[in-house]
Amino acid sequence: MTHTNNEILQLFESALAQMQTPEEPELLYAPIIYSMSGGGKRLRPVLLLLTAEAFGGNVEEAMPAALAVEIFHNFTLLHDDIMDNADVRRGKPSVFAKWGGNVALLSGDAMLITAYKHLARVAPDVLPRVMNIFGDMALEVCEGQQYDMDFESMDGVSVEEYMQMIERKTSALLSGSATIGATMAGASEDDIRKIYRFATELGLAFQLQDDVLDSFGDEALGKKIGGDILEGKKTFLMVQAVNRADDMEREVLRTTHRDASLSDDEKISRIKALYEKLEVRRIAEQQIELRFERALSILDTLSIDQARTATLREFARNLMGRKK
Repeated sequence: MTHTNNEILQLFESALAQMQTPEEPELLYAPIIYSMSGGGKRLRPVLLLLTAEAFGGNVEEAMPAALAVEIFHNFTLLHDDIMDNADVRRGKPSVFAKWGGNVALLSGDAMLITAYKHLARVAPDVLPRVMNIFGDMALEVCEGQQYDMDFESMDGVSVEEYMQMIERKTSALLSGSATIGATMAGASEDDIRKIYRFATELGLAFQLQDDVLDSFGDEALGKKIGGDILEGKKTFLMVQAVNRADDMEREVLRTTHRDASLSDDEKISRIKALYEKLEVRRIAEQQIELRFERALSILDTLSIDQARTATLREFARNLMGRKK
């Protein structure tokens, strides 16, 4: 029997709810409970479990690795919020805002250790390989975060550099999760390589779509519009615009977020107008479609029956908000 995406999510949430977290010392563990119960789509553990099942693996056997991936992901968010001085995470005060940087730092460290403790429960015959994949994934996320921070002080960032950064920072957790799931199920080396590329392309499409929605999305969906513009963040749209602009336009792109004479709405409107003029929204949407279709086409090349990839297709469509 195979499970639907929603059934897999419910199985994971049940396992997460049963996870035993100590109560003392309170300032170490309360932030962990707070962050892990703060919602989130559970994309990475769901993809891991779906992939394991698609290749004939057992969901219960893959659950420790799924827990490890989700705890690791949430650990990175605690540390990200320290680096970004972020007050809000998932619509509520971040651990950093609620308890301070020292608590967020140490609780994050404890989460990383906890993730590895769950990973150690993986079956001994696959544990060395899974541990290696997990370690590579974790390092890629750190590399991506560093590149993202480096970009803040760089005048020029190429589109290629930006894509390499988000492949580490965003895609790595998805591709690592899928690879772990396939490995635990005993998939062939060829299929493991392909499922890695599927998740990588899907992750790139997802991040590019997030970049577009930040500037052109609908606030009714619960996303504040223009946050990246106000921060002067180098998104795909900004990087493309800077590379396509003339000198005068480039100066506007680089300085508008710091212009004290403009309101936030004026800053956002000015940059969005340039985005439209330089056609970077259209370019981004073309890239999103290309990456998404490429991801789906990779599923057609796997050695397993297409019926077994149906849940992975559904996952991809749900992730991108697609009906078809």
